[in-house]
Amino acid sequence: MTTAKSDKILEVKGLKTSFFTDSGEVKAVDGVDFSIEKGKTLGIVGESGSGKSITSLSIMRLLQDGVGKIVGGEIIFKGENLIDKTKKEMRNLRGNNISMIFQEPMTSLNPTLTCGEQIAESVRIHQKLGKNAAWVKAVDMLRLVGIPSPEKRAKQYPFELSGGMRQRVMIAIALACNPELLIADEPTTALDVTIQAQILDLMKNLQEELGTSLMLITHDLGVVAEMCDKVAVMYCGKVVEYADVKTIFSDPKHPYTVGLLNSVPKHDEDVEGELSVIHGSVPSPFNLPTGCRFAPRCPHAKDICRNNLPDLIEAEDGDQVRCWIYSDKWEDEEVAASHE
Repeated sequence: MTTAKSDKILEVKGLKTSFFTDSGEVKAVDGVDFSIEKGKTLGIVGESGSGKSITSLSIMRLLQDGVGKIVGGEIIFKGENLIDKTKKEMRNLRGNNISMIFQEPMTSLNPTLTCGEQIAESVRIHQKLGKNAAWVKAVDMLRLVGIPSPEKRAKQYPFELSGGMRQRVMIAIALACNPELLIADEPTTALDVTIQAQILDLMKNLQEELGTSLMLITHDLGVVAEMCDKVAVMYCGKVVEYADVKTIFSDPKHPYTVGLLNSVPKHDEDVEGELSVIHGSVPSPFNLPTGCRFAPRCPHAKDICRNNLPDLIEAEDGDQVRCWIYSDKWEDEEVAASHE
């Protein structure tokens, strides 16, 4: 069944974000397309430097002035292009309609304010509640995210809490105004495995309870399998595969996606010899390959891959993949090679 356009809370179309340095322009995000449906979760995966976090900061319009700049594309949130919004309009949208959980809670929280005050501040600004009502809301949010003795914890500073509790405070701040879209950038990276599972369960339960759409940025494929409905795989600033989560794990199409999945150790299999790896390294953003950006590391690469950048091709099942293997030109290349 085709999803109606009205079911999409966010549509990113041809997004291009560049950084301008003394050494030249860095195309951190270079023509990215994806959408998120209401109440659903999109996972964005890829190696460090693939453009995942810059995509999220572009959506939030939190790029540093004079350094990072959106140079093309559209970010359509509920039918309106966020790129056309003024700074004041974006401040009103952030927190109220779109919220973000950042990677490291210790550096994201203000060390000079109590945890309760940081939640209450968000509510006072965005929902215009009075001081007492905002404090009550802050305590309620700490209770909602599973922090014991919320009245006591609300009066404590971030350094007095564990990493897991600080991350829960970050989630409480992000959800305090009931946003329609929550962006979570590596929300469990700094936490141990047990706490990671608790935070993911918490996010899943809160999403079901509040009906929030979620954009989850991670390099952990286990998290993707557990949390996501759709997945966008990024490499060197581009989406190379976009599909539902079951397809990504059962029938990955792009060689990079296959490499990522094969690189994950499997606990139920005995491995003899070397572990599977993706050979080579991510190219420098100042010296990107002429053709497919994965071609220097791809075991299937041919001349067409090295010389021409493929478009995002829609496969027969409706999923999208940026690879020449799935185009008619790939067969032409094989025929030409057989006649040499």
